[in-house]
Amino acid sequence: MKTKQLLLLALSAFVYTAQAQDAAKPAPADPPLTITGSVDTYYKYDFSGHQNIPTSFATDQNSVSIGMIDLGLKKKVGKAAFVGELAFGPRGQYQSIPNGDGTAANANNSFHIQNLYVSYDLTDKFNLTAGYMATFVGYEVISPTGNFNYSTSYLFTSGPFQNAGFKATYSFSDKVSLMAGIFNDNWNTYTANKDVSTFGAQLMIAPVKGWTAYFNLATGPSSGTIFDLTTAYQITDAFKLGLNGATYTPAHGGGGYDGVALYPQYGVSKDVTLGLRYEYFELKAIGTTPKEHISGLTFTANLKAGPLTFIPEVRFDSWGDKTYTSFTDSKGLATTSASQFSLAAVYAF
Repeated sequence: MKTKQLLLLALSAFVYTAQAQDAAKPAPADPPLTITGSVDTYYKYDFSGHQNIPTSFATDQNSVSIGMIDLGLKKKVGKAAFVGELAFGPRGQYQSIPNGDGTAANANNSFHIQNLYVSYDLTDKFNLTAGYMATFVGYEVISPTGNFNYSTSYLFTSGPFQNAGFKATYSFSDKVSLMAGIFNDNWNTYTANKDVSTFGAQLMIAPVKGWTAYFNLATGPSSGTIFDLTTAYQITDAFKLGLNGATYTPAHGGGGYDGVALYPQYGVSKDVTLGLRYEYFELKAIGTTPKEHISGLTFTANLKAGPLTFIPEVRFDSWGDKTYTSFTDSKGLATTSASQFSLAAVYAF
């Protein structure tokens, strides 16, 4: 009897000690908050002696100027996540990009919200996201760390930068996924002008290793309709080829554009990459104005020194018809060609 009592006491003491040890263990810590971003500055000179090429960012003439400081925050705990990204500086202001009412987007602020959204993984394959998000359309992005070229294409300038709304993404496999969502009627603002009426979809396929393609659609009664193809193929360890093609039709009246851009890049070494962007951009006919086209050829190098990248670049653009050109020469007379040199420094963290 005494032996049984001693065994019972020993077992009770063991259980109590184990429970005490478990209680003393700290609860698992949440994953840390991730902070990312970049800082960029540049010098640009247009060979006409004044600003000519009307694309986004890096527009200051013969000046050492600033791009922006970009700060991104993200965190995921379990199945729930959030992303917030804020930019300070001229690159984030979009003063030349109009709203639907004809006013300049964010012209009076020194900052711009790039991303602000929450997401939830219903399953390992099915994700829901809502908020203000970088657009799913196009090859180039706002942040200079996401582009090879420092100057931007006409396709980028003309297309959406951000879309506010709700989307659902389902990954069938690591080679195929589908996104569909409903977004605010206006691009590039986090409030709707009238309603939430733009439908968006993206089909992603990765047919072979190193090759990814995105088929994109955004359409609405206020925003118009854009079809977009974005694809990149890492053909060898050194050679990468990218392509962006798009066609856009406004919601009301004529106009819009068609365009294609090709991005071959070659890695000379782990720290030196040379690249080219060729773009053909056509403005559709509107009213009495016939269709017009612009072509651009941009030579760019990326020279890396740790987190710092130097980006020297030479760009040559050509307008198809002198009658409708926006380019002017050193005397202020209409011309079909424009060229510029720039040198940028981008630090990523």
